[in-house]
Amino acid sequence: MPKRRQSFLKADFLYHKHAKRFFSDTEDGTLRHFLTLRDFTKEEILAIIDLGLEIKKDLKAGIYHHELKNKTLAMIFEKSSTRTRVSFETGMFQLGGHALFLSSKDIQLGRGEPLKDTARVISRMCDMVMIRTFEHERLEEFAHFSKVPVINGLTDSYHPVQLLADYMTLKELGKEKNLVAAYVGDGNNMTHSWLMLASKLGFELRVATPKGYEVDSEILQEAYSFAKESGAKIFITNDPKEAVKDADVVTTDTWVSMGQEDEKEKRLKDFEGFIVDDALMNLAKKDAVFLHCLPAYRGYEVSESVFEAHAETIFAEAENRLHAQKGLMVWLERQR
Repeated sequence: MPKRRQSFLKADFLYHKHAKRFFSDTEDGTLRHFLTLRDFTKEEILAIIDLGLEIKKDLKAGIYHHELKNKTLAMIFEKSSTRTRVSFETGMFQLGGHALFLSSKDIQLGRGEPLKDTARVISRMCDMVMIRTFEHERLEEFAHFSKVPVINGLTDSYHPVQLLADYMTLKELGKEKNLVAAYVGDGNNMTHSWLMLASKLGFELRVATPKGYEVDSEILQEAYSFAKESGAKIFITNDPKEAVKDADVVTTDTWVSMGQEDEKEKRLKDFEGFIVDDALMNLAKKDAVFLHCLPAYRGYEVSESVFEAHAETIFAEAENRLHAQKGLMVWLERQR
């Protein structure tokens, strides 16, 4: 993963470490964005998830919440996606609004228009923006110049909407109390987001990565700092067995993320021994669950048998992208 660069944003885009909120100044006051979980309190994260669960329950009963009626969500994709596009587009429709799919190849952004200009144009026409991109700094720059809430659909550094869905799934399974989670694999955006979630909510997280693929040191230090406040326990190791022992949930991600295809052969060699297979899962608690953000590459980060044994949970997790993000969009609209 690329080394995390220092933010180049100007002083009027404010990150308040004590308030733990990332927001931009607007004519009406402050505007909340959803860029990383580090910018939210424990109470806010749980409120978003609970709101999503409430909306999900009503949807299953045939009750539709149209809180975003006549609202428009701009979806900017610089990275391709299945779950992110379908969940946001479907969610916006079910909430009474409309979603616009904007590939960077189809808008002027792909022809060299400055990102800040794209942000100022789109945020004057749309009510909310979701961006799926590469460098996290691009997301921050867009939010800096946006007049409407911006949501991180994925960057190289964080994938916070996936963690909303993951924790929602764990709550539905009754796994959130005294939770011990184990992440096995690359120290990437998913790992960073698990670090933020655990350190904010106060549960135990064990991360096992191969040597040379550890999590970003700055993000890890932030997690340790938050953990002092929340009581979270964070354990970093290069031994998957050590991480998984007696865990309640085991999770992983692809070893080769988008943009790393030229590293595939080296990564497959370096990640030898980090596959979540039956032998590794048997070290977790007997009732442990396995989560995967998808797409899953069987035979690499997870075995076919483990994946299929936990398929119902994995695809419930995928479905919860829809419900968690609906909760998020409604929550952000209510803050304005």
